Amino acid sequence: MSRRLPVYILLDTSGSMRGEPIHSVNVGLQAALSAMRQDPYALDSVYLSVVTFDIEARELIPLTPLSDVQLSEITAPQSGATFLGAALRLLIERVDRDVKKNSKDVKGDWRPLLFVMTDGSPSDLQAYRDAIVEIKKRNFGSILACAAGPKAKKEALLELTDRVVALDTMDSAAFNGFFKWVSDSVSIGSSSNGLTEQVTLPPPPPEINVVM
Repeated sequence: MSRRLPVYILLDTSGSMRGEPIHSVNVGLQAALSAMRQDPYALDSVYLSVVTFDIEARELIPLTPLSDVQLSEITAPQSGATFLGAALRLLIERVDRDVKKNSKDVKGDWRPLLFVMTDGSPSDLQAYRDAIVEIKKRNFGSILACAAGPKAKKEALLELTDRVVALDTMDSAAFNGFFKWVSDSVSIGSSSNGLTEQVTLPPPPPEINVVM
């Protein structure tokens, strides 16, 4: 069996995402999945997991071979909090359970990639900060966070990673641009075979602003 590249996507599904934003997320994610499946390197090595978070965190898709991923429609509640800390805690549990480590006889998985998208800020801020300490021990190949829309708190995401991008709007063009970048980044990660250094991401599309 070839070594796997685990890819985790954490998506905000809180009440503020209801309507056009969550519809655009569904369309963009489907397009990204289709694009990744066109890449033979990604198809051979990528395993994908999707976690959603609002008043609770859910594993929408457990770590699954890219060719076998079946996306169901993601929905958002009428209202509710943004428990990003709970999502990171669930992610830690799944990484510890599912990502195969190197042993004396067997090569483990490549370093995982993590993509996080939110249109707000963590409602469980202390749990979020506690989880960040543990996330940084898990040796991710790259962590990319997206602050979607004007109410997203970039400062909170910068505590998680120095790779933060922003979407000025929350329409389909913006989300499509973000998810295309995700798929391009995954393709680069799969073709570079999870090298020990951080994955070099491609330039973002014009809909995306890099937060310095």
